[in-house]
Amino acid sequence: MSHSRPHIDTAGRRARLGRRQLLAGGHRADRVEEVAEAVVGLHASDPATVHLAACARLAEPDPAEVERALYDDGSLVRMLGMRRTLFAVGAGLVPVVASSTARAVAAKERAGLVRWLTEGAPGWDERRLAEAEAKVLAVLGGRGAATAAELTAEVPELREAIVVSPGKPYQATVAVSSRILRVLAAEGRIRRGRPRGGWTSSSFRWTPGTAFAEVPAPPAPEARAALARRWLASYGPATVEDLRWWTGWTLTATRQALAATGAVEVTLDGGTTGVALPDDLGPVAAPEPWAALLPGLDPTTMGWKARDWYLAPDQVPQLVDRSGNIGPTVWWDGRIIGGWAQRANGEIVWRLLTDDGGSEAEAAVADAAARLADWVGGVRVTPRFRTPLERELSR
Repeated sequence: MSHSRPHIDTAGRRARLGRRQLLAGGHRADRVEEVAEAVVGLHASDPATVHLAACARLAEPDPAEVERALYDDGSLVRMLGMRRTLFAVGAGLVPVVASSTARAVAAKERAGLVRWLTEGAPGWDERRLAEAEAKVLAVLGGRGAATAAELTAEVPELREAIVVSPGKPYQATVAVSSRILRVLAAEGRIRRGRPRGGWTSSSFRWTPGTAFAEVPAPPAPEARAALARRWLASYGPATVEDLRWWTGWTLTATRQALAATGAVEVTLDGGTTGVALPDDLGPVAAPEPWAALLPGLDPTTMGWKARDWYLAPDQVPQLVDRSGNIGPTVWWDGRIIGGWAQRANGEIVWRLLTDDGGSEAEAAVADAAARLADWVGGVRVTPRFRTPLERELSR
């Protein structure tokens, strides 16, 4: 360990987490835009996660507040960005995410689509693809919003399908509509609109968007530095590998972005080398002890690649699926202590996997569960990515 580097211990990291990610009771937000700002972006692969994660951090949890930002005001924008993952980010951050990650992701998605179509479907080439996309945009321009089924009914090209892995046990028939709409969304040319059902629904309408290529944005290196700075302010101190994993950048791009922020090397507990912003090296007062029930794929639980400082390795098999997706978790004072689920009758149930915190933690978790049950009401939430403990508890 180098004694010339500042040291930030695990307690200091947990204090920052509770305060800056709005999980400690006295630090919750009034508006969902503040939540998105605090965590940089809300995971949006599972539509329920956006609402559950936001409401866990709102002083007055209400799904309508999230819907206002997503669908009425447009102040929260879904983007396929970091790690090719769908995030909901504040509108002001869209140019930074577009330049730092989303444009590169969209370019790869388009190249993959062109290759898939031209190799798997006779008669498809880039010209026909462009014509089909123009028809989709024209329909949306006329209607204002449409589901994938409604678009398919009006754009004949979307009705075609391609057999994937022919002759293999996992052979499948895939509609070209899903791939084409995904690429248009990745480019920002269309956006996910209001769902057809409630806030947990995966059935939604598409609306016209503005292509990210047309959004005035800083050059990519400058945008990566801006995103790295925002991430460190919320998730630092952390390791270079944490940021590389979270963004999906190359190691070289990650190091260059960190250098541009002026990040300082620090030591973390266990002798690990981390980085922190130069104005974030001093002690941070711990908030009052807090408990939270966070959803699967919550931005905090998925915020770092190295998680031992808040997730005990022996809990991983119960709380993480085989693809690395973290399910619903119970938190106490900056670390995960268990998991939770909702049963078919709507009851919120949980299990603590450690006795850390004792009776104080148990009481606080019960209060957090009651708070969650109160605002969820009669809505039934089933995580898209299910983990062993969540499955067991939900029975």
